Amino acid sequence: MSAKNTKNAVSKGKGKKNDLPSSEERSAETAHPDHIFPVVLTSATQELFGCRADVDVTGDDPYRLLKKQDIIQDMKTRAAVSDFSPVKQAVLDYPEDEILLVFDRDFTYGQSFYLVLTEEAKENLLKPPAEEKDEEDEGEELSEMTVPKTPEQQPWVSLGSEREIEEESVMDTRPRLRYKISRARREFGAPVRFSDCGAAKLKDCFVECGSYQDKSLSIRRMEKQCGVQAVPSTQSSSTQTVWKYPRNMCTQYEPRELDPEEKENILQSENLKNFLNSVTARLELAIQQNVILNVFVDDWWALGEEDAAFGGKADTHLKEYQSFTDLHYSKDKTISFINWHPTITGVIAVSVAERLSFEERIDSSTKHLLNPALILFWSFSDPINPQVVLWDVSGHVERLQGTRGGAGGRSISNRNPRAFEEKPENGPPVVCYCAVSGIENGHKGPVTDIQWLPDTFEVSRTGTPLENKNQISVQIVTCAPDGCVMFWDLRAPRVVAQPLIDKKQKIEEKILENPHGVPNTFKHLDLTWKPLTRVTLPKVDTNGEYSGLKFSLRESSNSSAVLDKSVTGAERQEHPGYALLRVPSAKHSRQLENICTKFYVGTEDGELVYTDWKLEKDNDSGRLFSPKPTNCFRVHDGQVNTLLRSPFFKDILLSVGGWNFAVWKEGAKNGPIILSSCSEKRCTVGFWSLTRPAVFFIGKEDGNLEVWDLLEKTHEPSQIQNVTTARITCIKPWVISSKQQLLAVSDHQGTLHILEVPRSLRHPLANEKWSVNRYFETEVERLIYFEKRQEMRAREKREMEAAEQKRKMEAGSMVMKRGEELEEEALKEFEEYRTLEKHILKNLGLLPEAQDTFDD
Repeated sequence: MSAKNTKNAVSKGKGKKNDLPSSEERSAETAHPDHIFPVVLTSATQELFGCRADVDVTGDDPYRLLKKQDIIQDMKTRAAVSDFSPVKQAVLDYPEDEILLVFDRDFTYGQSFYLVLTEEAKENLLKPPAEEKDEEDEGEELSEMTVPKTPEQQPWVSLGSEREIEEESVMDTRPRLRYKISRARREFGAPVRFSDCGAAKLKDCFVECGSYQDKSLSIRRMEKQCGVQAVPSTQSSSTQTVWKYPRNMCTQYEPRELDPEEKENILQSENLKNFLNSVTARLELAIQQNVILNVFVDDWWALGEEDAAFGGKADTHLKEYQSFTDLHYSKDKTISFINWHPTITGVIAVSVAERLSFEERIDSSTKHLLNPALILFWSFSDPINPQVVLWDVSGHVERLQGTRGGAGGRSISNRNPRAFEEKPENGPPVVCYCAVSGIENGHKGPVTDIQWLPDTFEVSRTGTPLENKNQISVQIVTCAPDGCVMFWDLRAPRVVAQPLIDKKQKIEEKILENPHGVPNTFKHLDLTWKPLTRVTLPKVDTNGEYSGLKFSLRESSNSSAVLDKSVTGAERQEHPGYALLRVPSAKHSRQLENICTKFYVGTEDGELVYTDWKLEKDNDSGRLFSPKPTNCFRVHDGQVNTLLRSPFFKDILLSVGGWNFAVWKEGAKNGPIILSSCSEKRCTVGFWSLTRPAVFFIGKEDGNLEVWDLLEKTHEPSQIQNVTTARITCIKPWVISSKQQLLAVSDHQGTLHILEVPRSLRHPLANEKWSVNRYFETEVERLIYFEKRQEMRAREKREMEAAEQKRKMEAGSMVMKRGEELEEEALKEFEEYRTLEKHILKNLGLLPEAQDTFDD
């Protein structure tokens, strides 16, 4: 092929880049002409000679001149490895100093590059001669021009698409229905009133929107792809040879010991030294890593915890587990308090009260005395019938644990046939209280909080903590808005010698004892129960007393330990009757110095008072009196309805009241360490999580339940969930096991909701307790810094005021001093003027000597 043909081929390739040659043309073109030689250049060679494909040389600029001497030097340096070794002789015979290299982007001759080995071909490629178009070429170009024509109609040929169109089209399967809606003429323009319709007004108390199958959305599967793979069946078998002739044999192992000489040789050997030198660095690295990182930590478990806590796909919502309500006992009533049974799983007690305002309660006080409030015991085993029991439930343990039957409460009534004041047919039993305190010795207002003292200590009449030798909880603490906190003892008072007339009267009263079959557990306290000690709450700055609603003791029976399994009747310890116990003398009991007698009280005015229950003695009169509170903070704009300590930190408290809540640290006298902003709805109740130190729950008056996680957010709740339409009155969590935790939520309508806590809210994160404690310490340091900064600013202000006053005084004294100096200077100038005047007059002879002498 001549150089002209080569140039034409290249120019055609450049003019039509997208026209790929056929297989026949490719095979024909692969046989290259004699004046070129296709070569393969590696990326290193391309970079060395500056001919990188699609970078230095492209389809528009495919030519590159290479120096002949550089190619020869490359073949000498790399010898047979050089990419130009196949054309070594042709390069050596080339007459000129530069050889043309062409980038063959379309692989016309089988490779991406080819060398031009003749001078004529090189000149034709670099400088192609101008060609004149002949008439034939012009005719061909004219013939190639296309003339637009009007398309002609062609008959439609069916390829099966009309069937698909018909299947996708919506066709009427029946005649369309026609409805005529009319209205009386007199109703035109009449006013229309819309109202809400509750589910309780309808039949069956609910509205059901059942699901149904929509035929218009059913898709018929026309084709399905499936695969089957056959696998060989395997079978595992084993065999054991039976030894028919057993023999008694024994083997004794002895340790192999080395001689001292051999030990010394091994210790001094070069192999041991080399081995120790080779592994010392790796051993030190392993020891350092073992100290820095615990290799036994399950990283997958920790990774799953982080995903669940911070925006993971794990379920974080509370799920409703069960709800309890009763049309007889809780109708038109509110739940004021709830508490889980400490030993029997699935039993919860709720206190119901009339849903009345203060004025309505006063107007109907006589009616309420005839219908006393009740405590309902709900059980998961019988969610329909509540157990209504007060004070002594020892005779109803079997029913609370789940003993059910068609006889209702007859199995319990057989044990104590007179133990019921009222027993509805097929309903729960009603048990009266065992004892009530005397009106003249109790609170002057409603009891708003009550707690048991732990069995580790008891309190004397002066408020001194004493050792509890019986290890039984025998004292309770109550609080009321009358400004008092009272300590009560369940044991009988010490026996005092009684007159003979009183003994005869007691014998006569035994005939009327137990008129309603009331248990005699606390019969010794009925109508004679008096508080052991009374602690008042005097105000700090003014006269009067604080109206306490809630209180929190550092040493309380609300322990953070939660029982994971219930205690059966056989496992329950039988304590002696309270009537057999007596209040011991404080002289024979050991005082406990490690018990903190300080406690917090929340008031009606939103104040948090920190005081001491230990009474002080007046030196003059010898009377006992309650000391003034140490601190008093007012951060709530409404009455405090929750005051609860954290189950993980005894010195951390949660207070809820009004439109906000606060977290306190006992001992911090600067205020709360966390104070929430005022919310749109009132906060009605709060409670800590029993398993996560950073989580607590806040109930609102609109029925929403807020979940706060201090490790995730501190300015807003991490989750808000609606539980009911009424105001939430109480929250109480309970741990069933490590995999299940329940949350009891009661509302103002008398309904008890049992919610199941998700894993993300019940399972603590890694080092969560340490992180929360560190966060609380940081907040305390912030308060201390803020207080010091305020003191510094106040001191600076006082110093600035003192400096300003001193400057004003100095300015005044300077003015006075300046006036005196000016007066003295004026007098001095006047004297100098008089002296000068006299001297001039004397020199002029105008001053008589007598006057001069007189003036002198």
